[in-house]
Amino acid sequence: MKNKGCVIAIIIVAVLAILAVSIYAYVKGKYNSFVQEQLDVENNWAEVENQLKRRYDLIPNLVETVKGYASHEKEVFIQVTKARASVGKAETRQESIDANNQLTGALSRLLVTVESYPELKANENFIRLQDELAGTENRIAVSRRRYNEVVTLYNKDISIFPNSLFAGIFHFEKEPLYKIDESEKETPQVKFD
Repeated sequence: MKNKGCVIAIIIVAVLAILAVSIYAYVKGKYNSFVQEQLDVENNWAEVENQLKRRYDLIPNLVETVKGYASHEKEVFIQVTKARASVGKAETRQESIDANNQLTGALSRLLVTVESYPELKANENFIRLQDELAGTENRIAVSRRRYNEVVTLYNKDISIFPNSLFAGIFHFEKEPLYKIDESEKETPQVKFD
């Protein structure tokens, strides 16, 4: 009878040990998965920032070139300058997204203004800057798409039960998507005088 009790105790301890090891392996795997996804988010955000910085650096040259031909379009230049300054002041990822959306809108208005100046559109320096800006905007779009893909995967993974329990315990929080500002969804109006 004593042997029977010992065997049952050993079986219970073995089952509990297997259960504990299984739970540990699952939690460790989920934690490592969350960390890897979070690193992917950071890496993709860094690429978005690289492309946004490239655009940020092009803007002063573009504005100065346009100013030479369209000096009386002061309001557009002020909007671009203010939007560019807000990008430089952004401290969080969401602030950076919002500021860059404002900058994109201001640049769109600047480029619409250019349509009124055929001699500017023929300027070699302006054409080169416009081509660089267009290439940069394409890179930004690709980087933004990739960033949003990894953020969506990460946010989904930490939101699904039972992952959400472990994400909460280990303080993994949702990351913001890089959404397009409502003003960017509107097609700019080009007017020829």
